[in-house]
Amino acid sequence: MKLSDLNSYNPITIQCHDNPDADALASGFALYTYFKSMGKDVRLIYSGRSVVQKPNLCLMLEHLQIPADYIEIPEDLIKDTPQYGLKGILITVDCQYGAGNVTKIPAENVAIIDHHRIEIRDVEMNEINPDLGSCSTLVWKMLRDEGFEIKDTKLGTALYYGLYTDTNQFSEIFNPLDMDMRDSLPYEKTLIQLFRNSNLSLDELEIAGVALIRHIYNDDYKYAIIKAQPCDQNILGLISDFLLQVAEVYTCVVYSEWKEGYKFSVRSCIKEVQANELASFLAEGIGSGGGHHEKAGGFISKTLYEEVYPTLHSEAFFSERLNDYFDNTQIIVAKDYEIDISNMQSYIKKKVPLGFVQATDVLPAGTPITIRTLEGDIDMVVEPDLIIMIGVKGEVYPNRRSKFEKSYVLTDEAYSMSDCAVKNEYQPKLYNRMDGSVLHLADHAKICITSGGTHIYAEELTTRVKVFSAWDEEKYMLGKPGDFLTVRCDDKHDIYVVERDIFFKTYEKLLEG
Repeated sequence: MKLSDLNSYNPITIQCHDNPDADALASGFALYTYFKSMGKDVRLIYSGRSVVQKPNLCLMLEHLQIPADYIEIPEDLIKDTPQYGLKGILITVDCQYGAGNVTKIPAENVAIIDHHRIEIRDVEMNEINPDLGSCSTLVWKMLRDEGFEIKDTKLGTALYYGLYTDTNQFSEIFNPLDMDMRDSLPYEKTLIQLFRNSNLSLDELEIAGVALIRHIYNDDYKYAIIKAQPCDQNILGLISDFLLQVAEVYTCVVYSEWKEGYKFSVRSCIKEVQANELASFLAEGIGSGGGHHEKAGGFISKTLYEEVYPTLHSEAFFSERLNDYFDNTQIIVAKDYEIDISNMQSYIKKKVPLGFVQATDVLPAGTPITIRTLEGDIDMVVEPDLIIMIGVKGEVYPNRRSKFEKSYVLTDEAYSMSDCAVKNEYQPKLYNRMDGSVLHLADHAKICITSGGTHIYAEELTTRVKVFSAWDEEKYMLGKPGDFLTVRCDDKHDIYVVERDIFFKTYEKLLEG
């Protein structure tokens, strides 16, 4: 669904979820601004227990001049047309029409714009993307797709703060679109500081204090779990940050239960557990999670949770999932691991077109850069022999010219992600950290062809595996059941993981004889 699809309706009512947070208000404000610019009769509303009372949200509404109206008795909106409901169209934002966290108001037409897992499936007009850290990001993308440029600093500040709060001060960002919005919006830094420093109420201070009194601790795996009363994601993050300072705690999960589901924060201070990967594991199939290696978070849908775990209370769920995570994950340190190839199959690399960029062709040697991909940000420095590769899945990884020239045939043909990559959900960008300039990596790439002849041994994984490769001992490659554990025939310590859907596109079984 595009915003332009909704331009045929008038009037337009935009509804935040009950007791809205900063993200709901910001994304609703952005939609309000867009439809106002289209000449529509538009209104921004919310319902719930009471008017917005949190200090940071009151300041946000006041300083950014967000025209959000509190509707105490929703029936008043349709008293003149009770048989039809609201005229025009009702758009629920940061929530889904008919879900438990938003007052249901009858309307002639309904649309949904949200970034949570799909709960409501009978509303045809919808744009739902649970891979994003905030609904603000989703609305920003939809505005950008319409060619609507955000120049107003009030609107930019609202969207920036919406993402800031929903990702625990950016520590739980896990989608490059979230990062792109954060880095491109015009915003007032002083207002963000004002909102941030008015974020913790006395009630929330008490919630944090009470939560820390009671915890679950596992001595074998050094993890702790705390259940807090319903509170903002940033409060969960605050509790998590404090908990991780305990000497005996290496990993922790802090969560709160809401009517619509469970919000949780994850922290880790050991390289064997990446917080973003653990958050994704906890929410797998029933929500979404991600963030950074040390700090992450997520949300679990109550509806989906009760379908999968109808009799399991929340503390038991988090304990069982964490025990499963640690019990059933093998850790391989490639440089020290003696791999057994007796049951592995031999494969040879296919001649597959990939993309490559000679780094010094676009920036001088010594330039610090950040490459933004769907998998996250990669920081490096341009060196004379640095080759930046774009893989079959659109993933980006560094290579050295000496190794590159042994494995690939270079061409002068321009690279196209749409032609060469299996997935191209996000176009990788190269950020120059010296001057802030941005390049689309694919625009500067050429095609290289894998030369073939690279022999490997591989076996399909039946359990989760973390591989610390010989070239990166700080971050592991995750392999899930169905993926492939591989090792080069000429180097038994060059061990790595290849995702299943990529493996069969890049390797073929070596015919014996």
